[in-house]
Amino acid sequence: MVDLSKMTKWDMGKLFDFSVLPKQSTEADIRRGCQIAKEYNCKAFCFSSSEWTPIVAEELKGTDIMVGAAIGFPFGQQSSAVKAFETAEAVRLGATVLDNCMNVGDLKDKKYDKILAEFKEYVDAAQGVMTKMIIETCFLTKEEIVTATKLVCEAGIDWVKTSTGQYGGPSVQDVMLMVDAVKGTKTKVKVAGVKDPRPQNAFCFIQAGAELIGTRAAVEILDAVDDLRKIGLIPAYTGDKYCLLYTSPSPRDRG
Repeated sequence: MVDLSKMTKWDMGKLFDFSVLPKQSTEADIRRGCQIAKEYNCKAFCFSSSEWTPIVAEELKGTDIMVGAAIGFPFGQQSSAVKAFETAEAVRLGATVLDNCMNVGDLKDKKYDKILAEFKEYVDAAQGVMTKMIIETCFLTKEEIVTATKLVCEAGIDWVKTSTGQYGGPSVQDVMLMVDAVKGTKTKVKVAGVKDPRPQNAFCFIQAGAELIGTRAAVEILDAVDDLRKIGLIPAYTGDKYCLLYTSPSPRDRG
């Protein structure tokens, strides 16, 4: 469980993957997104296709921010072989974290052996690079959410992610089910598809047990941290006061 009371606003940047996903995104949009990820100390910058991987790797070189390529985005209905090739290609081009999409139809059809085999092929193709699997909770029953999460864990995937953000987002109850299902495994829970009001909702998911949020609204959320602390929605900082002296300010706070 993430302890927000021990985190400065700068530290909290690592709770967020900043994303630029629209179909009409230009190279300038991608490069600007990388700069925002750096300014806010995000964990990763995520994009919709391995097409952008070399550009993102160039922009993030020398930082600890991960290069996040999407695989099978957003439907997840490509064959396992195509997804494995896309995974290997993204890694070759410089991706350091991968967000793959589960075939929801296969889960609805209870093709669990097929899903598990595809998940394992994905992990193999990733060659040790961090892996995530998007299960798209808005299309699943509670029982299906648990089943999908357990399949992700069984395959050895690093993160199970709620959503692509292209459809409906998760409920807090969905996330709690996922958090319970990953207990005793190495798999962690990532949330995406956070809807308005974003700042409040984002931290509700963290308090429910998620450890990472993927969103294009990371700036809005992080800029709200001080106000959310003032009204008690985020606990006051109780960590090392010395650290506050060396915490990089938000770009919005700079004169």
